[in-house]
Amino acid sequence: MSGILFLISAPSGSGKSTLVNQLRSLVKNLEFSVSYTTRAPRGSEQEAREYHFISSEEFQRMIDGGEFLEHADVFGKYYGTARQALTDAFAKGKDLLLDIDVQGASQVRAKMPDAVTIFLLPPSPDILAMRLRNRSRAEGAVREEDIRRRLARARAEIENYREYDYILVNDILDRAVEEMAAIVAAERMRRNSGPQNADDEELLAKAEQCRLRNSEARVRPVLQAFGVVNAEAAPV
Repeated sequence: MSGILFLISAPSGSGKSTLVNQLRSLVKNLEFSVSYTTRAPRGSEQEAREYHFISSEEFQRMIDGGEFLEHADVFGKYYGTARQALTDAFAKGKDLLLDIDVQGASQVRAKMPDAVTIFLLPPSPDILAMRLRNRSRAEGAVREEDIRRRLARARAEIENYREYDYILVNDILDRAVEEMAAIVAAERMRRNSGPQNADDEELLAKAEQCRLRNSEARVRPVLQAFGVVNAEAAPV
């Protein structure tokens, strides 16, 4: 199997981590790149599970050494993906999934235009705000200023939805997981032997429904709720 790079982006609080964890339990030969960050662990996060937590000095050393495929500054904390994750996955004949923000995805697309890009939308601003408050409450404090800042960032990130191949709405988790799995299967079929049976054709059809050009009816209300101007799916 030739290596495929999958990029998934979503605003903070969209449920991306939960979706990715379930996807990894269902899909074989899909490696997950654990990113590096200079922020402190949150709640029950553990080293090398959610992130590699390192100092700003160590992060800068990795930048200087050219060790990152991409890196970005998010609210004054750095996040980055090590090149070695890609090298290791492809050497083992596996695909790689990157959980990455829009800044990082833009950097990776420029270097690897064959990457498959997926944008995950939260169902609405109200639901996103609720999720952010719940997460903040679990971490010990709810600061409305932080919630407003993250909602504003979410809107700015969502404005980049046209740059992605596929777009999903995480309103029903099981459905979003099924759609993600279908996208992975469809991209593997396209790059390898193609569909073999009726089940394969069904997966291809499910993935095709998630392509940006085919998802207008579903995503338009969400985009408009976030105030994205002229929200419409791409024609092609």
